[in-house]
This record gives sequence, structure tokens and C-alpha cells, in this order.
Amino acid sequence: MRVKVEENPSGGFRNILALGLVSFFTDASSEMCFGLLPSFILSELGGTVGVLGLIEGLAESLSYILRVISGALSDRFRRRKPLVFAGYCLSAVVKPFFAAAQSWVDVLAVRLGDRVGKGVRTAPRDALLSESIGEKRIGTAFGLHRTLDQLGAIVGPILAWGLIVFFSLSIREVFLFSLIPGLAAVAVLATFVREVAGQPVKRKFLSDLGRVLKGRFPLLLVIVGVFSAGAFNFSFILVKAGELGVTEALLPLVYGVINIAHTLSAIPAGLLSDRFGREKVLVAGYGVFLTSTLMLLLHGSPLYGFLIAFVYGVYVGVIETIQRAVVPSYVPGELRGTGYGLYYLVAGSSFLIANTLVGFLWERIGIEAVTAYSTATTVSAIVGMTFLARRSRS
Repeated sequence: MRVKVEENPSGGFRNILALGLVSFFTDASSEMCFGLLPSFILSELGGTVGVLGLIEGLAESLSYILRVISGALSDRFRRRKPLVFAGYCLSAVVKPFFAAAQSWVDVLAVRLGDRVGKGVRTAPRDALLSESIGEKRIGTAFGLHRTLDQLGAIVGPILAWGLIVFFSLSIREVFLFSLIPGLAAVAVLATFVREVAGQPVKRKFLSDLGRVLKGRFPLLLVIVGVFSAGAFNFSFILVKAGELGVTEALLPLVYGVINIAHTLSAIPAGLLSDRFGREKVLVAGYGVFLTSTLMLLLHGSPLYGFLIAFVYGVYVGVIETIQRAVVPSYVPGELRGTGYGLYYLVAGSSFLIANTLVGFLWERIGIEAVTAYSTATTVSAIVGMTFLARRSRS
């Protein structure tokens, strides 16, 4: 059955805004590094594209596995903030060590440390976000958080570019500079984020997985998994833009369009979900992704590359906001950390499958096969989420 979420005034929008600013500074710090990391590995450290893929695959996989553990721990001890604080601290402190890397193995070690931080903090943070506000405004809260988070992702590369162009900093010096916004994030978290605490629970670790997986939450996870298994990432949009004639020099602008559309759509999506229902807005978001998938078949003007990027960005803003906001309605309040951990594990695993399979289909068969595959998974998810929305309403 659908879980009723009670109003909890503790924390309120102060927590939402503060956690949004924490994510803003952290993403600014991260994107300062990650935007430069591929060229740093390939050019300065002599790595290969295969090595780059290995680093990212191992780092992200570790992050998603740790989210289940950290979420369950936060449920057991009913304290979210210590884990959130530890995760953000680790990420802030470890990223400047990219500057000391002498081989791609050193980069892998730092990247794993950063992703451990993300894995530790993410599920407890989302649980804390959902507990800081009443159910009627959860969508708006996650929309605001997502917008601030994404603004940081836009500011970070601009900061890195400005430091290199106007202050003549090297890539290694930019890595060191990333410590400043990282520490700003930790300071905001320590000063302004309030714990929404409950009573610690005396039971075996992960013993409540059965309770979390009762009712309709498993169906929600299946639908999210099916959709995510066909939801390729932005890299393929950039590839399509290049095929449409967008020059290499203009490809960063295509990526910028994705980020801008992502940022602009998050808060409106949250507001709409609070008014009309989160499942309904998810159906609409899946429909937007389906539209961007079908647009991959376009040929002709390079302007189509920017149009596809905008539609794709809207999809990302809607889905990454509302899929997180819908989880509290399907899990008991005291087990939200575990629920978020399972959600991220399913979504992340399916996402890795999607990018691997889409890359194979694109290279070996063609873009038509990619479109057919992603259309099939998306239509299946739309049907499933429509059914879930009707059952939830009844």
C-alpha cells in the first residue's frame, strides 16, 4: 500500500535551502575537476579511453553499492546528518589529491575516495530532505535542491576555465583550488543543516529489507529499473549533435543547453508533482525522454542537435527530481534511508546497463536499433507508471 507521509516541521525549508547550497558548492568543486580529468588522464598521465572507462565504471559502481549500506545505517541509528557530513567531508578533502597523481592508478584511488563520499552521503541526505518538509511540498523541495545542485555543475566548469584563462593556473593547481568550494559546502552543512532525529532502532543491520520491499515499492523499483535500462546518458546526445554537423568547438554549448534545460525544469516539475501527483509527472517525464529518443532519427540541420539537447535536458530535470521525490510515499518513514539506497542501487545498475548496451547497438547496428530499444523500455515504463498512478489514487 502507499505510505502516508506525515507533516514534519523540523528543519523545514531552511534544511532544503541549506542542503541545496551544500550540493551547489560540492558540485562546483567536483565539476572543476571532472571537466578536466579526461584530458589530464589521456594527455598528462598517458592513460587510454579504456582506462578512463574503467575508472568511471568502478567508481560509480562502488558509490551505488554504498548507498544501500549508508541508508540502512541512517535508519538504524535515526541520525542522517553525521553520515551526510562524513560523506561531504571525504569528497571535499580527497579531490585536491588529483594534483599529486603520477599515474592513472593514483587518479583511480582519488576517484574511488570521492565516490565513497558520495555513496555514504546520498541516501541519508535524500531521507533528511524528505523528512524536513511535509508530503504536500516534497516535490517542490526536491526541485529546489536539484536546481541548486545543477547550478553548481554549471558554475564549476566556468570557474575552472576562468582560473586557467585569466589566472594562468595549471590543471593541477585547479585541482587544488577545488578544495575551497568543497570546504564551503562542509561549512554550510555544519552550520545550517538541522538533524530531524528519531529514536535509534535496536535490530540487526539490514533486517528491515523485507518491510521496505512490501506493498507497491517493489513495483516502483521495477518500473524505475525498466526505464533506466534504456535511458542513455548525455554523451550520446553529444555524439548525435556531432553527426548532425555541430563542430567540435560548439559541442560544449550543446552540453550547456542540456544543463540549462535541466536547471530550468526542476522546480516547475516539483511544483506540478505536488499539485497533480508525482506518478503523473513521472509519466510525463518518461514521455519527454521518449520524444528525445525519437528525435535521434532526425537528419539535416545542426540546429537539431541543440533542439534534441534541450528536450533531453528537460527530461533529466524532471526525472532526477521526481523519481527521488516519489520514494517517501512508498516506504515507511523510519526506513527512508534504506528505501533510497535500494532506489539508487536499482537506478544506477540499470543506468550502467543502458549505456553499455546503447553504445554496443549504436556502434554495431546503428541509431535505429538504439531508438527501437529505448522506445520499448520507455513505453513499458509509461504503462507501468500509469498503472501505479491509478492504483495509488484508488
